[in-house]
Amino acid sequence: MNMNLLILLQDVDPAAQGAGGSAWGTILMMVLIFVVFYFFMIRPQTKKQKELQNQRDQLKKGDKVVTAGGIHGIIRDVKEDCFVIEITKDVKISIDKTSVFAVEEPKDKDKDKDKDKDKDKDKDKDKDKDKELSTKNLVPNTKE
Repeated sequence: MNMNLLILLQDVDPAAQGAGGSAWGTILMMVLIFVVFYFFMIRPQTKKQKELQNQRDQLKKGDKVVTAGGIHGIIRDVKEDCFVIEITKDVKISIDKTSVFAVEEPKDKDKDKDKDKDKDKDKDKDKDKDKELSTKNLVPNTKE
C-alpha cells in the first residue's frame, strides 16, 4: 500500500510542475492583454481628452459653442471655471467649462456667396438647356 501511495505522489508531481510552467504563460498573456488595451484604448482616449482640454482653454469671448446638452450659443464672458453663454438675444446661461462639447466653425460669408453664385449659374445653365430642348421640339423640321 505504501508503494501505491508513492506511485500516486510521483504521478501528481509532474502535473504540478507543468501547472507551474503554465503560470508564467498566463502572467505573460495578462501583461500582453494590458499592453494591447493601453495602446488601443487608454492612450488614444487620454490624447483625445488633452486635445479637448486645450480646445476649452483656448475659447474666448465671441466663440460659438455647443454644450454637452446640445445647447448652441455664443460665449459672452469667460470666468475661472465657467462660461456665460448667450443662447438668444438677452438670454444668458452660465455653464461649467467641462460641459462645452464642441466649437462651431464660423461660416465664411464669402464662401457662402460663392456657393450661391455657383448654384445660380447651374440653375441658369439648366434653364438654358430646357429652353433649347423645348424650342427644338416646337420648331418643325423643314429640311425634309
